[in-house]
Amino acid sequence: MASNSSNRLLLLIIIGIFSGIVLGGFLPETGRAVAFLGELFLRALFVMVVPLVMSSMIVGVSSLGDVRKLGQLGGRTILFFMTTTAIAVAIGLLLVLVIHPGVPLESMDTSHATSETVSERMEDKPTTLGDLLKTILTNMVPQNLFAAMANTDVLPLIVFSLIFGGILTTIGEQGHIVIRLFEGINEAIMGIVHLLMWVAPIGIGTLIAGRLGEAGGFAGFWPQLQTLGAYAGTVILALLLHGLIILPIALRFLGKQSVPDYAKVMSAALMTAFSTSSSSATMPLTIESLIEKGNISRRTVSFVIPLGATINMNGTALYEAVAAVFIAQSYGIELGLGETIIVLLTATLSAIGAAGIPEAGLVTMVIVLKAVDLPIEGVSLILVIDWFLDRCRTTINVWSDAVGAAVIDRAEGNQEKA
Repeated sequence: MASNSSNRLLLLIIIGIFSGIVLGGFLPETGRAVAFLGELFLRALFVMVVPLVMSSMIVGVSSLGDVRKLGQLGGRTILFFMTTTAIAVAIGLLLVLVIHPGVPLESMDTSHATSETVSERMEDKPTTLGDLLKTILTNMVPQNLFAAMANTDVLPLIVFSLIFGGILTTIGEQGHIVIRLFEGINEAIMGIVHLLMWVAPIGIGTLIAGRLGEAGGFAGFWPQLQTLGAYAGTVILALLLHGLIILPIALRFLGKQSVPDYAKVMSAALMTAFSTSSSSATMPLTIESLIEKGNISRRTVSFVIPLGATINMNGTALYEAVAAVFIAQSYGIELGLGETIIVLLTATLSAIGAAGIPEAGLVTMVIVLKAVDLPIEGVSLILVIDWFLDRCRTTINVWSDAVGAAVIDRAEGNQEKA
C-alpha cells in the first residue's frame, strides 16, 4: 500500500514538472501569474527547517547514548563530505581545462548582469578564505538563538542542538523527559512534511513555470543557453559524472545499497531540490524519504542530513571551480598548476560556507576568484544562466547528502543487510 502511494506521488511530481515546463515555456505570463503557488510551497518547506533541524539533531545526538561516540560519527561524516567535495572539484577542473568553454568577452551577452549587480550580491561578504573561516567560526555562536531561528541560520542551530542534546544525556531522568518531548516534536514535524508531499506536484510545477516565465519563456531562455552553452554544458557534464558515477560507486561499495532502489527512494526529494534550488528547503523531504523508505537509521539521518545540508556542497564547489576557470579563460588569463591547485582547495573549503539557499554559490565564488586574483566582476558573465545551473548543482548537493547518510550508516554498523 505504501509502495503504491509512493509511486503515485512520484508520478504526480513528474507530471507537475512537465506541466510547469510547458506552462512557463509557452505561456510565460501565465507562468509568472501562478508562481505564487510555488512560493507558498517553498515557504511551507522553510517553516519546517528550524524545528526539524533542532528536533532531529537533539534526538539524533541523544540516541547515541554516550555522547563521546559523537566524535567518531562526526569525524566519519566530515571526512566523507570533504573527500567527495574534493573529487567533485577535481572533475570540474579537469573538464573545464579540457573543453575550454571560455570565449572572448566581446561575444558574451552580459546585458542582463552588470558589475553593479555583482557588487550588490557580494556586499559585506568575506573576500578571502581567512575571512570566510573567521566568519564561519563566529557564526557558530549566535548572539541570540531566536534571531538565528528567525534568520534560518542553520549552522549555529546545529551547534547548539548538538551541545543541548549531548547535555540531556548526562542529567538523568529530567533529561530523558525533555528528550521524549523532542522525539514527539520530531514525529509531529515529520507528519506535516508527509502532508506537504501531496501538494508538492503543484508547488514544484508552479516554481518551474514561474522561473521560466521570468526568463521570457522558451524564447527568452534558449538564447541565454546558446550564449553560454559551452560553459553550461561543461558544468552539467561534470555534475552528471559526479552524480551518476562517483557517488553511485560510493553508495554501492561503501554504503552497500542498490543504486536504482536508493535513487527511487530519493526521487521526490531530488525533484524538489531541482525546483527549489535549496538544499535547506529540501531537507525535510530528504529526512522523511531516508527514514521512511530508505532503511537508514533515524540516528544517522538525524545527524548526517542537517549537517550535510549545511557543509556538504559537492555541486556548489564543482560549479565554483568551473566558473572560476571559465572566467579566467574569458579574460584571457592563464592559470598555472599552482593556481589550479589553489582553486581546487579554495572551492572545496569555501563551499562549506555556502548557505543552503538559492544562488548561495555566487556569494562564496568571490573567495575562489580572489584566491587567484581573478576579476570579481567576471561573475557578471554567468549570472544570466546561473539560475538554471543553481538547480542542477543543488540536486547533486542533496544526492551527495543522501549517499553520505547510507555510507555513514553502514560504517556505524546500523544496516543489517546490504
